Amino acid sequence: MRVTLLGTGDTTGTPTVGCDCETCREARERGVERTRFSVHIENERTGETLLIDASPDFRYQFLRDEVALPDAAVITHIHFDHLDGLGNVFRILRSLEVYAADETDPATGESVAETVDDDYHYLDAVTVHPTTPLETVRICGLDVTLVPVEHPPLSCYGLTVEDPETGSKLSLTGDTSYAIPERSRRQLAEPDLLLADAIVPASLCASHRAGGRHENADGVPRTFGTKHMTREGALELAAELDATETRLVHLAHFYPADEAFEEPLAIDGEVYEL
Repeated sequence: MRVTLLGTGDTTGTPTVGCDCETCREARERGVERTRFSVHIENERTGETLLIDASPDFRYQFLRDEVALPDAAVITHIHFDHLDGLGNVFRILRSLEVYAADETDPATGESVAETVDDDYHYLDAVTVHPTTPLETVRICGLDVTLVPVEHPPLSCYGLTVEDPETGSKLSLTGDTSYAIPERSRRQLAEPDLLLADAIVPASLCASHRAGGRHENADGVPRTFGTKHMTREGALELAAELDATETRLVHLAHFYPADEAFEEPLAIDGEVYEL
């Protein structure tokens, strides 16, 4: 499969609108960007394409990277930067199969699948498939498994995408703290490519009103606040999962400019052949 990182930024992206911080200036000077999160996966054997999360930057991302429009999509959770691009299918796609978790979220009283179905009931092209986490489904000729992660207060999911013929495996943590359940870690383990949420470096936890948590043996926070992993937490997770290659995503413009574009922090448009 061919994996294209359409969007590698957090909810505001980099450069951030109206921001003249050193990191946003550096991004403009380099001509790079991190739009809101989204991943495009092409099954080169069948010619089908799968979209992971529908970024609000959907239209721009597809025009910029010249990838094929999706045959199916997976929505990991209902925050706008992962869902609200779904409206872009209007008058563009005749049909889009959308997969999302079927578990009821105590915070909303409905599942991710139900929220997607309710919010986009007016789109005839969209067909929502409620999907049970940790049960594998075949989508676009690939085996997809949703895994529960921790992104309070909402239910959120990572996932794996595996090629049943070649055995190649992509794992995505989704938006999550370091406290990913053990069953989910087992499913995410040993990927050829891991895309891990790493919103900021651990050094910035002191600036968050909730601080940091899930400290390692050296006292370094692996979670920023309550919702996202730090860079250090994501890299420790990658080592634990024995990932062959790791790219850090969902990155904020709060990274210091001298760190913001260093390996293994991803930028938009990267392509990986698994």
